[in-house]
Amino acid sequence: MRRAFIHCSLAHNGVWAPLLKALGEDDPILIELPGHGQAPDWDAAQDYQDQALDAALSALPEQPVALVGHSFGGTVALRLAVEAPRRVAHLTLIEPVFFAAAREAGDPAYNVHALAFQPFLAAMANGDRESAARIFTELWGAGMPWGRIPQAQRQYLVDRIHLIPAGAPAIEEDRADLLRPGRLEALKMPVHLIEGAASPQVVGAIQGELSRRIQGASRDIVDGAGHMLPITHPGVVADLLQPKPR
Repeated sequence: MRRAFIHCSLAHNGVWAPLLKALGEDDPILIELPGHGQAPDWDAAQDYQDQALDAALSALPEQPVALVGHSFGGTVALRLAVEAPRRVAHLTLIEPVFFAAAREAGDPAYNVHALAFQPFLAAMANGDRESAARIFTELWGAGMPWGRIPQAQRQYLVDRIHLIPAGAPAIEEDRADLLRPGRLEALKMPVHLIEGAASPQVVGAIQGELSRRIQGASRDIVDGAGHMLPITHPGVVADLLQPKPR
């Protein structure tokens, strides 16, 4: 069965290279989010996640795939599995930033997340894109200080930082109504949840709520890893993605 991958925000398909090498994957389906890599720009007249979902559906074959999504890409993958379940034989969500799930659960980690995100929102409101990109990267990046990130990569982040608030209706407000009773519970394919032990606490709250509501979902927590674990810990993630013997 072919695997399909949807990357995180402010990245591109190239970030999967270490994981694909560790997996020995030679025929992956790589789906780029709007405005990233070689993908078309975001059409601001359309909801951002709607456009990402359309792109993913267009890229997938008719035959069901093993779908892997990371961060915002994980939220797209989850929505695709809910709305087009026949296209997904197996779903892996690596740190999906579906913050609405933590809020719905009443977990206090959601409030910590919202407070920590205020400086980013303030920088965006002030038109300070570089500060916003720096703050976001410090919260959700791989741990490299802003000044040590190569200039070309920093500019890539700054140029796309507006795509972070563009995704908010889907992940903060649940615009697609995925949390409506019965929708997550209706998922029948195997679902695998992966997260880093050193990630923001809200990630654990999200994964906990998804695990509670998705029947039979499995969950793995990687010691010493943070939010960018497909990049920082590709070998461990590859081992977790390998089919388990029955």
